[in-house]
Order: sequence, then structure tokens, then C-alpha cells
Amino acid sequence: MKPKSTTLGLSANWKQFTLLVIVNAFVGGMVGIERTVLPMLAELEFGIASHVAAMSFIMAFGVSKAVANYATGRLAARFGRKALLVTGWSLALPVPFMLIYANDWSWIVAANILLGIHQGFAWSSTVVMKMDLVGEKDRGLAMGLNEFAGYIAVGLMAFLTGYLAAHYGPRPVPFQVGIAIAVTGLLLTLLWVKDTAHHVAAEGATSTIPKLKNVFVETSLQHRTLGSITQAGLVNNLNDGMLWGLLPVLLLNEGLDQGRIGLIAAVYPAVWGIGQLFTGKLADHINRRSLLIIGMMLQGLAILGLPFAHAQGAYVVLSAALGIGTALVYPTFLAVIAAHTHPQQRSEAVGVFRLWRDLGYAIGALLTGLIADHFGITASILAIGSVTVLSGMVVWLRMPSERKCLELEDLMPLLGKPNVRVVDVRSPEEYAGGHLPQAVNIPLAELLTRARNWSPKERIITVCAKGGGRSAQAAQVLRDVGFSRTWWLCGGTLGWR
Repeated sequence: MKPKSTTLGLSANWKQFTLLVIVNAFVGGMVGIERTVLPMLAELEFGIASHVAAMSFIMAFGVSKAVANYATGRLAARFGRKALLVTGWSLALPVPFMLIYANDWSWIVAANILLGIHQGFAWSSTVVMKMDLVGEKDRGLAMGLNEFAGYIAVGLMAFLTGYLAAHYGPRPVPFQVGIAIAVTGLLLTLLWVKDTAHHVAAEGATSTIPKLKNVFVETSLQHRTLGSITQAGLVNNLNDGMLWGLLPVLLLNEGLDQGRIGLIAAVYPAVWGIGQLFTGKLADHINRRSLLIIGMMLQGLAILGLPFAHAQGAYVVLSAALGIGTALVYPTFLAVIAAHTHPQQRSEAVGVFRLWRDLGYAIGALLTGLIADHFGITASILAIGSVTVLSGMVVWLRMPSERKCLELEDLMPLLGKPNVRVVDVRSPEEYAGGHLPQAVNIPLAELLTRARNWSPKERIITVCAKGGGRSAQAAQVLRDVGFSRTWWLCGGTLGWR
């Protein structure tokens, strides 16, 4: 059980939270050292002409990171978040040396397998630890800060290594930065990061979110909200894998030098990172479903515009639009996952989501490489842009709407009508103290069991004392299992009185 001193919230845990933000910036920096340099290295030093072969390092990175994400979710409860974070940093130490001294492309691929495992262990651990610390209220903001730190570091390192490559060559200087990053990240974790097991216990003791029967199946596909999020995450990283591997080559073919390529390649993750300072907070206050739809559509349209941009300014604008689109969805993905899973299942659900999301790197690299080899780079970019737009449409069509609540004046004319069910989700004692006419009492913990015999065509209004707490949770739980016409009552029973 938790000690009495354990408190959830951003203000109560700001020191550990800030430290984890800094650590995640170093995690992002490790992958940022590759984004500009490796695609050029494949063509300029190793003479690899095949796009599939050149993108093999991204496939290796994506698969290993995806598997590590899932392993982190399963192992975090057993060994603790900090232990996995330390393991992740330990695996990062050899990566810069392998990239510096590789005389065969297979060494580059092997380095990216290690880098992927490092990213899976380290990034997943910092994500879940921040969720543990802050509780529900500021979870979107927490994810925004986490992803901001990671991806602003990706952008800065992409720009820095592009600059270093232009002045000193692709090796060894750009990758020497990675040595300092890995050592610093490991030391920060060992010396100052604390595990968050007590915070998980504190939230788990009071959570009313029902547990998933099969975390893997429901997060992957079956759960309408979680499944929608997972496919969008996969497509998001599918297009990121394409951009990572093909954008530098596209710009090289346009005649841009390494310095300008580094600048354009850095704009996307930099805008993505900075944008999450704002979009993470937005995800705590406005409709998350809308953020996801707009973000995926914006990404898709920006990608579709890339083959028709032939000037540096146009590439910068499209890269920035991609960054905005990704910033809208990235912290929202994680905030929605956390809102729909029990604290004790959170790390596993996040691990399943990140498994599929980061498999998008491998799928994107393979798919775009094959299309580029057979039909050209333009066809590959257009195909991935189209898939991204379709993913946004899947969210629109499948993910339940998040309408906040139903006003009392809108509810009163519905009372007594067929197919309208008013459910008071408070305890029997609270219900006995006063309730809405025709409201039946079904405590939140019993709701899913009792709802099995209801028709999905019914209009359901959930009620609690003030509205927005248990009633909002109950409405979301019902929407997730197929009762799409469900709302909670604004103001609750206190508003009715």
C-alpha cells in the first residue's frame, strides 16, 4: 500500500517531473543524431542505391523499439520503471561508437537495433512515470511537456548534426555528440530519478475505471477508442519513417546542400516538439477526438504537398505543417490511453499502443522503400500521404464522440420517452438522499455488467452529484463498448435540485 505522504499532481511532484522531462530530452537527442546524417551516409559513404536497403536501419530501429515498448509495458510492474530506464541508457552507450567505426552497413543496422531497444525502454519509462506522478487532471499537459522535451531535442540534434556533417563530414564528429548524451542520461537516471510505484498504488486504490479483460486485444483493435488511437499512432509513425528515410534524399535530388537539408529536416520535429507545449494542455480542456482528426488530416495534406514543393521556403512551410499536425495528436494519443485504462494496466496498455505505433517505422520504411524502388519517390510520398488522410477518417468514423454533457433543460423533455434511460451511478446511500425522477441507481462499478442486456440504440444519460466526475466516466465507459448515444448530465443532481 501507498505511504501516507504519496500525493498525485504536477505541483506536488514538480522536482521529479522536471528531472524526467530533462532525461527525456536526452532520450530524444540520441535518435536526433541520426535523422539528418544516416540517410546521407547510406548514399555518400556506403554507395547504397536501393531505397529498401538504405531504409533497413529504420526498419531495424522500428521493430526493436516496438518490441521494447511492449516489453517495457509488461516488465514495468515487475521490476519497476526506474530499472527499465537504467537498462535503456546502458544499451545506448555502444551506439555512437558503432556508428563511428562501422565499415559495413550491417553495423549501422545493428546499432539501430540497440538504439531502438534503448528508445523503447527509456522513452516508455519516462512517459509512464510522468503519468504516474501527475494524476488525471494534468495528464495532457504532462504528455505535452514530455513529448516537447523529446522532440525538440530530436530537432536540435538533427540540425546540429547536419551542421557538423556539412563542416566536418558525416563521421565521426556528428556521432561524438551521442557519446556525451548517453553518459549524461545514464548518470542523471542512476543518481536522481526515483521510481513511481507508490504513485501507481495511490491512484489504483481510488480509480473507478474498469479493467480491460484482454489489454493486448482491446488496445490493439477491439476497444473503439483505444483501437482508433492505436491505428492512428501506427500511421503517424509510418509517415514519420517515410520522412526520415526519403525526405533527405528528396531534398538532395533537388540540389540542396547538407546544411539546408539539415535545417528543413529539423523544422518538422522542432515544431512538433514546441507545439506540444500548447497542444498537450489543449488535450485537457477540449475535445480530444477533434484534435486527433484535425492532426491526422493536416499531416496527410502536408505530405501530399511535398512532391510539388520545389523551393526551400515551401519545404519549410510543409515541414512546419507536418510538425503542427503531429503536435496535435502525439500528447493526445497518450492522454486518451491513460484516461481509458486502469492505473494498474496503464503501463501495459501504453506498451501495446507504442508497440503498434513504432512498428509504423518499420512498415513505413519497408512500404515506402518498395514503392520508391518500383515507382519513384514521388509515388511513395503520395501513397503515404493518402494513407494518413484515411487514418484520420477512421478516427472520425470509429472513435466515439466526446460531447461533454447534456443540459438539464434538454433532459427534462426526454424523461419517460421510450429508449431513454437515466442512470444514477452514485452509491445506494447517495441515491437515497435524493435523485432525478425516473433515474435508476446502478453504481459505477456495476455498470458494465448491468448494461449487457441494454440495446445500443437507447439514449443513456448518466448522473452523479455534481456532474463531470463519476457520471462523465460512466458515459465514456458506455460509449467505449458501443453505446454511442450516451451523455452525462451537466450539474448532476445538485443542478436539478
